[in-house]
Amino acid sequence: MPAFGSSLTNRNAADVLRDGLSHVRQGDVTVDCSALTHVDSSAVAVLLAWQRAAEQRGQTLALQSVPPQLQSLASLYGVDTLLGLSAGATLPQHHHHRH
Repeated sequence: MPAFGSSLTNRNAADVLRDGLSHVRQGDVTVDCSALTHVDSSAVAVLLAWQRAAEQRGQTLALQSVPPQLQSLASLYGVDTLLGLSAGATLPQHHHHRH
């Protein structure tokens, strides 16, 4: 996958998106996010676009070493499960109390 360095923000999102889509079309769907230290909502949009492209190929984007800031943004926008970032999202809730 593309090397986006330590930043994936609106400043470089278009280039990173294009580079990543090229990789996905070649079947490379593993993304190492360990170097990311600066992200904004553009990062979430880029990852969602890569995920859609991977799904069109019958594959699933695999995100590795996702920093907490990016996980928080994905959760805030309600797409953490779509991106495979929400480990607890599939666990049943057993704390329903009726009064």
